Amino acid sequence: MSELEAAPPGASTTLAVDVPPPDGPPLRAGELDDEGLLSVLGDDGSLDPATDPGLGDALLLRAYREIKRLRLLDARMLLLQRQGRVGFYGACTGQEATPIATALALEPSDWIFPALRESVMMLVRGFPLRTYVAQVFGNAGDLLKGRQMPSHMSGRQVNQVSWSSCIGPQLPQAVGAAWAAKLRRDRTVVAAFMGDGATSEPDFHNAMNFAAVFKVPCVLICQNNHWAISVPTSRQTASTTIAVKGRAYGVPSARVDGNDVLAVYRAVSEAVARARAGGGPSFIEALTYRVGAHSSSDDPSRYRSQEEVDRWTKRDPLLRLRRHLAARGLVDDAADAALEEELNAEIAAAVADVEAMAPPARETLFDDVYAELPWHLREQRAELLRCPKAPAHGGGG
Repeated sequence: MSELEAAPPGASTTLAVDVPPPDGPPLRAGELDDEGLLSVLGDDGSLDPATDPGLGDALLLRAYREIKRLRLLDARMLLLQRQGRVGFYGACTGQEATPIATALALEPSDWIFPALRESVMMLVRGFPLRTYVAQVFGNAGDLLKGRQMPSHMSGRQVNQVSWSSCIGPQLPQAVGAAWAAKLRRDRTVVAAFMGDGATSEPDFHNAMNFAAVFKVPCVLICQNNHWAISVPTSRQTASTTIAVKGRAYGVPSARVDGNDVLAVYRAVSEAVARARAGGGPSFIEALTYRVGAHSSSDDPSRYRSQEEVDRWTKRDPLLRLRRHLAARGLVDDAADAALEEELNAEIAAAVADVEAMAPPARETLFDDVYAELPWHLREQRAELLRCPKAPAHGGGG
């Protein structure tokens, strides 16, 4: 029986819902700006002391290493795809700063609901590179047993959920997970990602509204890379910014330079701290650019100019951070070359190990469907195992 049905005659029929005060915890002046642009690093690597989050040398070097590893890994995976050794890949080139800075700003117990270009957060949080690469091949080393297309990584050990190629469904799922965290009264914060195209989907609006009404500990992050595959942002929204969309839902929103590791780290850290303290959700628009193709199936030259790409390449997040580190005396050409050699060797070793693996075992076809396999599937599995195996063809995919 519902609360309305159980109410005695003449009693109020207002449901007992925990409605937060409209203002919430006070925000510092300038903390969130949905029309401006929070930035810390200039294109030349110079630092704005007024917005500097004050990261130590070790964390700055860690961020640089992670960005450089992803840049090299993406290049290697795209090469393998062009050689026919894997079937598909979606690179993050030019957008590395936002997922990596976010991963560094979260705690291990926090959950991540990614879109296409945030899988690397798993590596930043300690997921093995070898297992990560195995998902691209979809072979016996893949935790997902070859059931997801490449670039759809996930791992329970790092609290990262698989995303769907459908645009936006991870957003209400993330808000639901954050609601569960609130009900359990734990300190978990959920980070949910989307591209600019997802903000035109119903799931975005459902998630924003629910997150605000129930004041869940969630940070929703839009990587606005200006292109929803071939549709420019200007063709899908008339709002002055994407961040400003948060106003209608009562969600504090910020617009940040998504190619600036320090700016993203500051914005996400503040939003996460606010959520963890009970202040509810935040919405962040990270302004960035997809330098490469949408995926290995895309030809961006058909819908955008090389001049536009060149203009954004000058704002490369890797080069900006390197210039800043060089100015601080933390990196030089020799150290950078040594790091690149080390990372390339790490990636090459992982690819060599994974490519030698067999396809997933045939019997795994029946795994993960039922807690206890029913009789008819047991019979089918036994029949499959009686059949001769197909000739080995190496690798995965």
